[in-house]
Amino acid sequence: MKLECAVGFLAQADGDVLIVERARGERGLPPPLGKLDAALNRVLTQALAEEGFEGKVGQTAHFHTLGRFSVKRIVLVGIGERSRLDLEAIRKAASAGARCSRELGAKTVVASLFGEGGKLSTRARAQAMAEGILLGSYAFTKYKNPGKNEKVIESVKVLVGDRRSLTLVRGGVQIGSILAEATNLARDLINEPANRVTASRLAEVAQDIARAGKLAVKIYEKAQCEAMGMGAFLGVNKGSQNPPKFIHMTYKPARRARRRVAVIGKGITFDSGGLDLKSADQMERMKDDMSGAAAVLGIMQALPRLKLPVEVHGLIAATDNMPSGSAYKPGDILRALNGKTIEVNNTDAEGRLTLADALAYANEKIKPDEIIDLATLTGACTIALGQLASGVMGNNPGLQDRVLRSAGEAGEKMWPLPLFEEYLDGLKSEVADLKNAGPRAGGAITAGLFLKEFAGTTPWLHLDIAGPAFTEKDLPYAPKGGTGTGVRTLLTYLMNISGRKS
Repeated sequence: MKLECAVGFLAQADGDVLIVERARGERGLPPPLGKLDAALNRVLTQALAEEGFEGKVGQTAHFHTLGRFSVKRIVLVGIGERSRLDLEAIRKAASAGARCSRELGAKTVVASLFGEGGKLSTRARAQAMAEGILLGSYAFTKYKNPGKNEKVIESVKVLVGDRRSLTLVRGGVQIGSILAEATNLARDLINEPANRVTASRLAEVAQDIARAGKLAVKIYEKAQCEAMGMGAFLGVNKGSQNPPKFIHMTYKPARRARRRVAVIGKGITFDSGGLDLKSADQMERMKDDMSGAAAVLGIMQALPRLKLPVEVHGLIAATDNMPSGSAYKPGDILRALNGKTIEVNNTDAEGRLTLADALAYANEKIKPDEIIDLATLTGACTIALGQLASGVMGNNPGLQDRVLRSAGEAGEKMWPLPLFEEYLDGLKSEVADLKNAGPRAGGAITAGLFLKEFAGTTPWLHLDIAGPAFTEKDLPYAPKGGTGTGVRTLLTYLMNISGRKS
């Protein structure tokens, strides 16, 4: 989709659909609907009343202009109460307007800039609109035969009233587009089937991103991982027919970096549970167990375009977790890169084993100022917080607060969970330094405590994205499937610590 900005008047807009906002509680109709309504003897006012259109966030109504305007149809979108308008409401409203336009068969769309008269900045509103339009219009149709009447919006033009505003809007739309496109890349990877997205395929995508963005990339093969001592990661791979890949991507700014950040994504391309085999219904969606890795790839794709003065290292320990005669077994003892030994008491708690070596690698090879990992780690986190929120745990309150504020700006729900040291008793082993899984109660917390053992003293934050990484129903700007959660939060965080504000 082509997303652009221009100076112009809504009444002179040219396209298949014009999208116009309406706030809840406001009387009358916004221009040019008011003029059209008068020309049609107030038919639109009557129709809105009969349909119960109140201007709620994301509520839509549409009208044919009957040749009275250059656009064929007008889509009216609710933004809620103007005095309470926030960026998330703009994202949801923009998504709803784009989706309604697509269903009407529009190819070219023109939209007013939402939120006029509110407290939000012009640039921030433009960014939120771009995110809502591009995220809401996303569809994964790669494996469907194209239909004769496939509905796809080709272009959206955001209209503003003057050239001063145009500069601000263009800047916001550019940032919003970068963040949305990075998220949609992650969605594409998550939605791909596991027979397509193997560890080798993730490595290929990383190399493609690096080539396009002039990033440094190193792909470690199995023998190299063995030489480094990544016994936890390689233990998970033992049952697989597909070779593991440890991926290290590096973005460095042109000038001296303000901070060095390592971002780690869980890269289990399919999780059968290993010998502790999952049930069929639990296994069906396990292609999404690499959602953290997909998020890291999306983030790394965006960084060269954002040109932030922060050095970022993207790490992925990629493998699937399969049962076979060579698979790792309950009772096995693995040695991680940092020398800690791990007794395996659950082969379905594999993601933390791969992350353990990635965390140890970050500390040993990169020596970052801070580490953030994203992982579809525990069903326990979903039980605690539901399908819409990620759990957040870490060893540094300042880092945690900064990321949570960024999540609020990005509109992604995240909630802090404690790392009670007493729960570490659940990971005690009689034959090794620790077990890889604790008791059922507090499972998200014990998983976080396990990772903390490998994060060391480096400021570290763990995002358990098991709930929101994949949705079984359409959300306001995420259709059923992979959501790409975490991408916009961490890019917003990196922009914030770079001094980049909307």
